[in-house]
Amino acid sequence: MKIALVAHDGSPLSPQASQEPVSQAASIGSHAQALARLGHRVTIYARRDSRGLPGSAILAPGVTVEHVAAGRPAPLADDELAGTVAGFSDYLAQRWHRTPPGVVHAYFWLSGLAALAAVRDLGVPLVLTFGTLGGPRPADDCADHSHDTRIRLEAHLARSADAVLARTAEDASQLARMGAPRACLTVVPCGVDTGMFTPEGPVARKNGRPRLLAVAPPGEQHGSGILVHMLARVPGAELMIAGWPSGPGQAAQRSQDDACQELIRLARRLGVADRLAFAGRVPAERFPALLRSADLLVSAAPSDHIATIALAAMACGTPVAATAAGSLSEAVIDSVTGVLVPPARPGLLARELRRLLASPLRLEGYGIAAADRARARYSWDRISRETLAVYQRCRQPARLAHATSG
Repeated sequence: MKIALVAHDGSPLSPQASQEPVSQAASIGSHAQALARLGHRVTIYARRDSRGLPGSAILAPGVTVEHVAAGRPAPLADDELAGTVAGFSDYLAQRWHRTPPGVVHAYFWLSGLAALAAVRDLGVPLVLTFGTLGGPRPADDCADHSHDTRIRLEAHLARSADAVLARTAEDASQLARMGAPRACLTVVPCGVDTGMFTPEGPVARKNGRPRLLAVAPPGEQHGSGILVHMLARVPGAELMIAGWPSGPGQAAQRSQDDACQELIRLARRLGVADRLAFAGRVPAERFPALLRSADLLVSAAPSDHIATIALAAMACGTPVAATAAGSLSEAVIDSVTGVLVPPARPGLLARELRRLLASPLRLEGYGIAAADRARARYSWDRISRETLAVYQRCRQPARLAHATSG
């Protein structure tokens, strides 16, 4: 089957993607390669976001990446990115009218808009993965009409696609409320590269203390302040936050990071500054080693922003201790592969961490179970087979119509 993956802002060959092993682009690339191993030909269509990207390139045997000139060849803010959809869609329409794919799978709502317009009148089934949904408008964005526009367009896409893939059962319910027919909804979680993320391999240097690892994008705390408060209740442990500017040549940048400085001041007030460390932006090739060095991956955020990172940690044999939110509630089996606590319960999270760190055998058992679960449920080979089954169901009406007309 010829499969088209539409990733408007997610080329796996983008310079940004090479630095983020659990990004959207990396996931799409892994999915494409798994489909190719199953005997299919895959083309990833992505916007050209760097002058150094070729028009077309081979990512792996059976996988081609086509970079579409739409907008400036640079990373764009959301509002400017939305303005490139029409040009991106025109390219897809011209390309597919010449050589239509067997199925189109679009990732996120902007890709969905481009793909929906491009497949019009082609009879090619469209599969859509939203990833994140617009959801209710934030209280401080009452005048943001772009948010309302996104909600309306997402609802239109959910009703128009031949199949919609939801990351979790909760997302599937929300998509159904938005108008997606239940028969078109399938829960297919995100996968993890179990070849890259494994329990075996190099381990980042440790200082002898139990390591609690948190991952937060630069400038975004995502519950990091709560974790610093929690650290005061977990004697002897180190909290390492990855994703902050730090390291040689970045000290000036870190000193200007208000959020980082706020955490340092908080740690000093609580008397835990000597147990707070920053790993900075970790290169992709060193990320598995950092995950292996942690006793636990931790998060106190009220959302599942670390969901893909949690899968990578589990695949490395590192248990997860986090707030029960979104896909984390499905990926982490409480008291088996890690611990989950209700939102806004840092005291309970600290107690669970003390309990686990005091029981190395239990912690080791959680790590073994986490790695087993990641391999068995979330490997890209399995996720891609589940997704392929959806593709094939979407193509059945076309095959039946062809057989009837013959």
